[in-house]
Amino acid sequence: MYNELGISEEVVNLTKKAEETLAHQFKEIDEICDYNSLKVLNAFLKNKVSEIHFGSTTGYGYNDVGRETIEKVFADVLEAEDALVRNQFISGTHALTVALFAFLRPGDTMLSITGKPYDTLEEVIGIKENASSLKSYNIKYEQIDLINDDFDCEGITKRLEGPKVKLITIQRSKGYSTRKSISLEQLEKVIKIIREIDKEVIIMIDNCYCEFVREREPLSVGADIIVGSLIKNLGGGLAPNGGYIAGRKDLVALAAERLTVPGGGKEVGPTLGINKSLLQGLFFAPSVVASSLKTAVLVSKLLEDEGYKVEPKYNEKRVDIVQTIEFGDKEKMIKYCQGIQAASPIDSFVLPIPCDMPGYQDQIVMASGSFIQGSSIELSCDGPVRPPYVAYMQGGLTYQYGKLSVMKAIENIKK
Repeated sequence: MYNELGISEEVVNLTKKAEETLAHQFKEIDEICDYNSLKVLNAFLKNKVSEIHFGSTTGYGYNDVGRETIEKVFADVLEAEDALVRNQFISGTHALTVALFAFLRPGDTMLSITGKPYDTLEEVIGIKENASSLKSYNIKYEQIDLINDDFDCEGITKRLEGPKVKLITIQRSKGYSTRKSISLEQLEKVIKIIREIDKEVIIMIDNCYCEFVREREPLSVGADIIVGSLIKNLGGGLAPNGGYIAGRKDLVALAAERLTVPGGGKEVGPTLGINKSLLQGLFFAPSVVASSLKTAVLVSKLLEDEGYKVEPKYNEKRVDIVQTIEFGDKEKMIKYCQGIQAASPIDSFVLPIPCDMPGYQDQIVMASGSFIQGSSIELSCDGPVRPPYVAYMQGGLTYQYGKLSVMKAIENIKK
């Protein structure tokens, strides 16, 4: 059967050997999955989720009890006062954009303390010129870079003692950089420092790729608001689109009025038949995230054994579902992505090649043979085609399918 997928006995044996080494890591992942599953189930029971909540609304979306219940469930799972969970969000970038435009006003300053954010936010902020950016509304942007993959606490303290900052943004996942992702322990430490200086500044976390990787979420360590996408972790591979903004009730209300209309806010927004998918996706999310993590751990072990630089290493504590592989070679990076695509359930016959993509400065090679376009949680591998040629892999609806794709990709670079 492996031969039918073009996987050699050599790669099969390498994988079996790696799995024997990973028993401890897999056990820890399963324990976290158990905890988060309990958290989700408790939220469903507390909010008395019923078949009636699978109903659909159109038009204005008034009196959608399913939508209201979904947002209560998400709020409980994320330890939030309130949550905005909508299919009107087209991506994590869109949800972040709505939040930034909701919270900031002309003359305000936003400060990123994890350096430059993800590429697709550059035009949103105005780092790259755009007539619709925050910069065009006279909203100022500043950043403080990380030092050795940790917060520059001295630099942050010095800046906060200066002119007023309205919002601090923290991107937990690495994006297309080579830094480490930000742990909850790091967040808790820096939030404490921030609050000693400024109790009013809004602390917003880009939580994409991080949900359910550990037992807690950023709101539990003092963040005001968290933002994410439903075609990543919390959608469980079933949400066809959407995103969320969760945290302080007053901030969620502002975000709702920016997404919809002032005066309408959370009371409007048709669900168009999506409610069941969102609820079922959240229900499956802990186990899907666990499968993604196991796939990432396997990738890390196999590729490190093959001599490539990987981050994180297979036995390191995980913060998100993203696994990076530094190939140091353009062709090997592309070949690996092509191998992932070749073992994908959708568009396996398509050959990914580097190309220009909206919102990115470099050409991107992207493997994503998913049931939902751009769904990172299913299994994807992509990256900017620039030295040192790093591929960013994430996802795996099941460990078994993730493993097969990885084996195919390794076979592809061995040829």
